[in-house]
Order: sequence, then structure tokens, then C-alpha cells
Amino acid sequence: MSWNWNSHGLPFLPGNTFRDVTKSSFHRPQTLSYRCGYALPRRPVAGIGQDPLVSAQLMQQQESESSFETPDIWPARSDPFDKGLSKEFVPAYVAFDKKVLRFFAYFQEDTSSSPEEAYRVRPVIVYYYLEDDSMCIFEPTVKNSGIPQGKLLKRHRFPKNERGEHYLWKDLNVGMDLQVYGIKYHITQCDAFTEDFMESQGIVLKEPQQMPADPYIKRRENPLPCTTKPPESDSMQQFLTMDRKVLRFFALWDDDDGETKPVTVQFYLVDDTVEVREVHKPNSGRDPFPILMRRQRLHKTLKPKPFPSCVLELSTEDVNEFYSPKDFQLGQTLTLLSRRFLLYDCDGFTKEYYLTHHPDVEMKPSEIPNKVEDVHRDRRRLPQIPPYNGYGSLEDSLQNCLSLIPKPPRKNVLKMLENDHKVLRYGAILDSQNPEDEGRRFVLSYHLSNDMISIYEKPTRNSGILAGKFLEKTRVPKLGSTVENPQLYSPVDLVIGATVEVFGHRFVLTDAAPFVLSYLESISSQVPSQTLDLMRQKLGGETLADRQPGGEAAELSS
Repeated sequence: MSWNWNSHGLPFLPGNTFRDVTKSSFHRPQTLSYRCGYALPRRPVAGIGQDPLVSAQLMQQQESESSFETPDIWPARSDPFDKGLSKEFVPAYVAFDKKVLRFFAYFQEDTSSSPEEAYRVRPVIVYYYLEDDSMCIFEPTVKNSGIPQGKLLKRHRFPKNERGEHYLWKDLNVGMDLQVYGIKYHITQCDAFTEDFMESQGIVLKEPQQMPADPYIKRRENPLPCTTKPPESDSMQQFLTMDRKVLRFFALWDDDDGETKPVTVQFYLVDDTVEVREVHKPNSGRDPFPILMRRQRLHKTLKPKPFPSCVLELSTEDVNEFYSPKDFQLGQTLTLLSRRFLLYDCDGFTKEYYLTHHPDVEMKPSEIPNKVEDVHRDRRRLPQIPPYNGYGSLEDSLQNCLSLIPKPPRKNVLKMLENDHKVLRYGAILDSQNPEDEGRRFVLSYHLSNDMISIYEKPTRNSGILAGKFLEKTRVPKLGSTVENPQLYSPVDLVIGATVEVFGHRFVLTDAAPFVLSYLESISSQVPSQTLDLMRQKLGGETLADRQPGGEAAELSS
């Protein structure tokens, strides 16, 4: 309601108000604004037709009536909220970003189907994310536990009760029970950051508790006394201690064709089985399946039989002794299923195993016989690379010879990033026998990011020669280098007075930009001292100071 009305002493009744005939604005003020695509309401500051509001007029009247001076004897009162309002507002997702409270807890799981245990104690970790008050529960994985572990509850706000409330960090403490979806998690302790944060907020944490032991694990660590004699070989103990432990030997096999082939003999300690694999090279033309002997237990000696046998397959009763790790020694020839293998080396784990369990066995690599020196070489020689035809770069042409589908050559990305847009510019003249080339000036640019050289010719008045690009960015090899192993020009070779031969054209460097000297000084450990002294003599001191602003040095620096 606007305040701009005049009653002229009459009561505020219909018919006793008078309209201002001079008023021409009757629009309603805007109370909505848009920011980042969202409609935001705002409080109106004026009424219809820009009339002052009744509320604003009443507030002004109250302030005028209650205005008085504060005596000097009264202490100045400070608003406790002024300090907080004066600071810049920081949202919670910024202030508590990557700040997580970590609590260690456990829960008991009843096992009614196992006669050996009544319940299990499963330790978990409770994470509380301060930025959005979300939580998640993670169970550390235990090797060979047989229980699906990992993330038990994904990250979200845990419900606290049926009224729709959620757990907050104020509700968590050591020694409490966290009831989530019908499962009771008992918190035993927390980490140092969580303890410091809770104490800074005025919450006193209880004393940490010990994690209770699992009855099944405790019974496994302290087994009951056994009255029967244990077997000589405990397969369960061997499985628990030797699982995923394999002895690997490198051997040579002489096949029936008289050819020597490299193989690997793997002895699995978990069940004393042996497997032999061939070592194949790419494009060797061999069988794509490298298994020469499948994984099995191999007999060493058989029991003597007083009668002939017609059974083809052997059983454990027919075998007197199986192969064991002590039968594998380097430098000896081993016969496995009528095949002879020469063991000449092994891996690091095999050496450590023999040093710990069989110290009497010497595991010293033996020398490979001369007749099988070429076994480790690729049987299929690489095709001869044809000479470079000049099309494209040398690296791109080489990829066409190495593979059917060429891959782009590797680039030194770090060098390209460090030296991006860094160019060494030199002034040069053409060393030619033709009198028409006299007086032609060039700018030779060396790009540090990819070691390429580009040449630009400056315009010369009345020369009759079109100026502009003389050579695109390309790698220029030195004179006398081969195509297969080209030696490229480097900043060390580009010195004032030096002659650079670029594809049959000889250029003499006459000047350089000031950046060239500063760059050479930055890599002074790679540049000869004579080269640095020569560049300082040519570019240092009064030589640079006396140059004109529009001269050749200015053109090279631009």
C-alpha cells in the first residue's frame, strides 16, 4: 500500500480520498530477478507508481521519534554477529571439501549353518563426509576369506529414525552403536584427524576400545590338540603357504628335428605340478599355443612290477617318487616325459626360494652352449629397410617399413611443452658463385620445440627476386651424415660466422638475436666455452647497445 494520499482532515472512508491528477505512473514495481537462470525474489523498495511504502514510512517515523544520543558513560555494545557477517561467506562444500571423518567399527554376523562358529566379527570403516553429511561403510578385504567384501553401503545420508532425520557428526562417538538398516555397528576408535575435529567442536570422545577377535580365526590360530598322527604331507597347509608361488626356470629343448628351442619350465609349489611353455617370438610362424606340456605331476621313478602291465595310465600307487624342487638344478639336463631340457637360468624368486629352503643347491646360471647362441635371436629377420626416398619425414617413412598399419612416431612431449614458441633467429647471407645472389639477406630460424629450421628471405629493392618463404620448417641434416643415421643441426653448431649448408645452399650466419646468447648461457654446460666467448664478443657489450631500433637486430628479435 502506498503512503502518498491526502485525507484533507476527512476520515479514511470510501469517497473521502482524493486522487492526484498530476500522477502519471501507475506501474507495479518488479519483485523478481534472474541470476544464473534462477528466479530470485527481492523485497520491493517502492509502491505503485514509485510511491513510498507504508512500512518504510512507519520505520522512518519510529526512528525519528526514538532517536536520542547515547551518553558517554555507557559502554559501546558490539553486535556478536558483525564479526561473522563481515567475513566472506564460504559454502560448506568448499570449507569441508575432502575432509572426511573416519571411524573404525565392527558388527556381528550370526552363522546358523556352520557347526564351527556361532557368529563372525567383521571389522568395517565408517566414513563421514563433512561437505554434505553423507556416509559410507567399507569393509577391508581379507585374502581367501570367501566373503564378498568391499563397500557395504554406498555413500548417502544414513537415516536416523522414522521421522526422516539423518545422522550428523554430532551423533557419532567412540563406544556407541550405529544402527543402520537393521544392522548394529559398534564404533571402537577413530583416526587422529577425526579426534582433533571432534575436540575442536567441543565433543569429548570416549576411550578407544579394542576390536574383538573373531572366534573362527582365534580357533584356527590355536587348534585343538589332535590325537591322531598327522600325515607326512598336509595338502591344506601347502595350499595356504604356497599358493601363487611358482618356480620358473629358463631352459633349452632339443626337439626331434634337431632344432634347439627356448622354453620355460614352471614348477607350481602349491601342488608340485610342472608345466612347460615354448618361448615364441612375434611373427615366428610357430603354433599360437605355446604350451608344450600341460600342467601335471610328473613321475621320477616307478615301482617295479613283477608282471607285465597293460594299463596305459599311471596312478599314484604305481609311482615311487615324483619330481620335487630339489631335482631342478641349473646346468643339468632334465628328462621330462622323454624330452630333454637343459636348465641354464631362473628368475629372482626361484633363487631366493632355493637360498631359503635348499641352501645346499647351488643356483648359479650356466653358460649357453655355442651351438644355441642364436636361440634368443629372432628367427624371422626383419626385412631390409629400403633407402629413404625423400617423401615425408624420415620417421614417418620408417613406420611404413616396420608395420603393415603404420603408427605415428613418438614425440618428446616434454621438450615440446618446455620450448613452445621459443625460436633462435639468425641473420644470414647466401654464399653463392652467381653474381645475381649478391646482397640477398635471409633470416634463419631454429625452432627449439622440434629442432626444425625455416628460412625467410628479406625483400631487396630493385633486385628482381621475390622475397618471402625460402624454406619451410624442416629438419636439416649436417653435411656428410647418412640418410639412415642423420646428424641434425643443433644450437651449438649455429654460431656467428659459421656456414650452414641447407640442401645444397650455403648460408653464412652474420648476426643473431639477443635471445640466442641468453639461451646458450642457460645451457652453458652443453656449449663449448669457445662458442660462448665468440657469441659474447659478437653480441655483448656495446655492439647491442649501439644498434639502431629499426636495424637488423630488432628485426631478428621481433
